[in-house]
Amino acid sequence: MLVWVIYDITENRVRQKVSDRCKSYGLYRVQKSVFLGDLNTNDRDSLGLECEELIDIERDSVYIFPMDEQSFKKVQLLGQAFDKELVSDEVITKFF
Repeated sequence: MLVWVIYDITENRVRQKVSDRCKSYGLYRVQKSVFLGDLNTNDRDSLGLECEELIDIERDSVYIFPMDEQSFKKVQLLGQAFDKELVSDEVITKFF
């Protein structure tokens, strides 16, 4: 299932660690604090637990949104939606 990970993290070091975790799960950066990719349920849950351990839950936030294919096809892209060089062909093809 496609998953969006969106975060707002105050500390640079922690923000980098969350970014690295997203990349380690094969997610692609589509904006500075937004990742997109295909994760199974176990990996999605594991990523959530790992992020929860890293962040300050009093100040930071991480949103992990699963999205089915039908809903993803309804996403509207306005302007420079994502850096096509950073996103795999597999994910790009789901947009079109």
